[in-house]
Amino acid sequence: MFDFTQEDMMKYFNDYIIPLAINIAMALVIYVIGKVIVNILVSAFGKVMAKSKYDEMLINFLKSIINAILMLFVIIASLNQLGINTTSLAAILAAAGLAIGLSLQSSLQNFAAGIMLLVFRPFKKGDFIDAGGVAGSVKSIGVFSTIMNTPDNKEIIVPNGNIYSGNIINFSAKETRRVDMKFGIGYGDDLLLAKKLLEEMVAADERILAEPAPQIAVAELGDSSVNFVVRPWVNSSDYWGVMFDFTEAVKLRFDAEGISIPFPQMDVHLHK
Repeated sequence: MFDFTQEDMMKYFNDYIIPLAINIAMALVIYVIGKVIVNILVSAFGKVMAKSKYDEMLINFLKSIINAILMLFVIIASLNQLGINTTSLAAILAAAGLAIGLSLQSSLQNFAAGIMLLVFRPFKKGDFIDAGGVAGSVKSIGVFSTIMNTPDNKEIIVPNGNIYSGNIINFSAKETRRVDMKFGIGYGDDLLLAKKLLEEMVAADERILAEPAPQIAVAELGDSSVNFVVRPWVNSSDYWGVMFDFTEAVKLRFDAEGISIPFPQMDVHLHK
């Protein structure tokens, strides 16, 4: 058995217990104060980002990343106060981070693309876009993928890497759009009458904007028809309605006026 005298106990207490207790108390103080400071900094960052009108999902994600990084420094400082060597711990964390990064390379690509989409915002929720090989309305924009609804109401989850690496066509970005339509008449039909009818129909449609002025012109002399282009400007929400209604109206009006809309045909001459 060990024979500890009162003097030995006091020496052990003074040399080990008290310094250890002080270090633990200081480590706790560093952790508590550090956590308070981190919360203040993260909250201030969130308020600045919110005033800049960034996406809420991006703000929350960045806040969690910044909080994790700052808290890591606080924990390392607390461990240093306890006398723990954090150099080896940092090396282990770095090696683990590298291994995880290599194994999740494609996911990290989608993650980086998601951050870029949320920061630069080439489209927003509700926009109709063509991106990543899919055309549809944006339902939600996530960090790793974007969910879109197609016109026939199919839900498609598109990896953000596919979207950001290609062209993004946003049909909802502008308030107005030009409707490009093409109509053909027979070579034997009255060209000026057909043009006059098209002009009257464009003027009669209240959805078609006066400015920019619509364009109605003969575009080409085709193999089987004389082709007009009709290019009116409309509000983006009226695009499909004007295209469908106007196409039907042209067919009915041309029929009523005796103007033919020829189909492709070929004349074959036989020589004996």
